[in-house]
Amino acid sequence: MTVGGSLGRARQAVSVLASPTLRAAVIGGGALDERTEHAVRAFDWLGDTGPDAALLGRTAKDLQRLQDPAALLEFDRIARMPGKDSERHPLSVRIVGLVFERLGRVRGPAVPEALLNAAIAMFAEDVSIVRRDAVDLGVLERTDDGSAYRFVGDGAIPSA
Repeated sequence: MTVGGSLGRARQAVSVLASPTLRAAVIGGGALDERTEHAVRAFDWLGDTGPDAALLGRTAKDLQRLQDPAALLEFDRIARMPGKDSERHPLSVRIVGLVFERLGRVRGPAVPEALLNAAIAMFAEDVSIVRRDAVDLGVLERTDDGSAYRFVGDGAIPSA
């Protein structure tokens, strides 16, 4: 399974369902503008004879697998965090929430910095930006000596 391919294909299928223009193009409607025609040509699941049912079926199975907790193993670490705060902050908060949930410390004792860094590194290469965002946003609190961190969110793991 290629996660990107399956997710991209699913987004395309949803777009077709949501857009009358794309729906008409897939079903065999009238003339298309150049932009729409280009988009439809990029759909790897759509051939000259219509949708590829087998490929869409595999895509549906891939999406079901992504709902399993083991789906995390299908993704690479985040090599580069988004530059915009509005995009990076929710991601950093989500990573820290997942780390504390998996460590069983959402409502527990502080986590030593080395352990926190190792856990964050499983999700993202830039550990310090994730940790710093979480502290700045009030999700993490450093101990007085700076050697450990506590999760101070509301106990619910924030979604991105």
